[in-house]
Amino acid sequence: MSQPESRMFRAAQWLTFGSAVAILLSIAIAQILLGLALAALLLSGEKLRWPPIKLPLGLFVVGTVIAWLFSGELANGLPQIRKFYVFLMLLVVTSTFRDLRIVRRLVLSWAGVGALIAVRGFVQFVGKVKEAHALGIKFYDYYAPAERMTGFMSHWMTFSGQEMFALLMLTAFLFFGPVSRRRGWVWLLCAGVMALALLLGFTRSIWVASAVASVYLLWFYRRSLVALAPVAAALVFLLSPGAVRERFTSLLRPKQGVDSNEFRVVTWTTGIRIIERHPILGVGPEGIKYHFKDYVPAGTTLPDGWYGHLHNIYLQYAAERGILTMLVLVWLLLTVLYDFWHGLQRLPPGRRDRRFILQGAIAVVIATMVEGLAEVNLGDSEVLTIFLVVVACGYLALEKEVGVLERIPESAAQLHG
Repeated sequence: MSQPESRMFRAAQWLTFGSAVAILLSIAIAQILLGLALAALLLSGEKLRWPPIKLPLGLFVVGTVIAWLFSGELANGLPQIRKFYVFLMLLVVTSTFRDLRIVRRLVLSWAGVGALIAVRGFVQFVGKVKEAHALGIKFYDYYAPAERMTGFMSHWMTFSGQEMFALLMLTAFLFFGPVSRRRGWVWLLCAGVMALALLLGFTRSIWVASAVASVYLLWFYRRSLVALAPVAAALVFLLSPGAVRERFTSLLRPKQGVDSNEFRVVTWTTGIRIIERHPILGVGPEGIKYHFKDYVPAGTTLPDGWYGHLHNIYLQYAAERGILTMLVLVWLLLTVLYDFWHGLQRLPPGRRDRRFILQGAIAVVIATMVEGLAEVNLGDSEVLTIFLVVVACGYLALEKEVGVLERIPESAAQLHG
């Protein structure tokens, strides 16, 4: 590689790194950096590489485009076509991250920035408490429906989803990675701050998904501790403020007009009706937003809630793009899980970057699939970006051990020297 190309490649590498971190703060900055990273990568002359999920990924894109073209509403569906730009994160991460130490730095950067954003969330939380008090409204009734903390994001679901991914990757690092004894307390503190932010975020689907993924990590870290998980959950419940306990209780006994799940039942029922009538191509990308009320069962009263999507990724993609395209998405997610799990079985024992990256990536995919039962999390560009970065990093961790990516002809010294 010539010297100018080498500098251009390093520029692409750090622009990619910057984009992956900036997504926690600003989607605009992250996507500008993504475009610059792609341009620098193309100018570097380096071979472009995708992770080995090109077939399901390509079929998902094709299925979406076909559904869009046959929807008859090209302008309405265009935002979902533009969103494919985000998938370029798979390309730039896989093509530029050649050293797993970069992945470790990225995960720790997520932890540090995630903790700072959580602190901003705490300030917002305190502000919401004061607002509720000034209005003479019970805090829970004011905060839970639509006034939750959002960090630097526009919605609490985005904020909580990003914090969940950052926390899971950091937890995997603490359990399975090469943790420095001198700095370990810093990362434990960041983990505690982000966990508190998730708790005060009041997003129940995030709570459930985080719990399931955390139990997975705990099982492979120290199985004896899994038995203590219910005890820890009970202590969190008992020691939490009344509003948090009320939110926990709402999982089983929701409060009418405040945190009821009735609107989700309506969206799921309506989604099934849409799929029954349009099983092959759906109503087109973004079609739910414009045609939801056309499919609501007659006589149904719409409880308070958001009806712009179906609050379930599996129903959402089937209703928008057809059953086959939804099944391709499930195939992609299961392929990622299988590849990462298979790669873990090939690793020697001991703490190492490859182990924590693969374990963390599995936990992120599990959390995504679980939370996806109640939210369209992958429809959120900020959340999708981090998810794609984690997937790409997982395949990089497999490269030397399992050989699932194409071998790099140059040595690491040539690439980084």
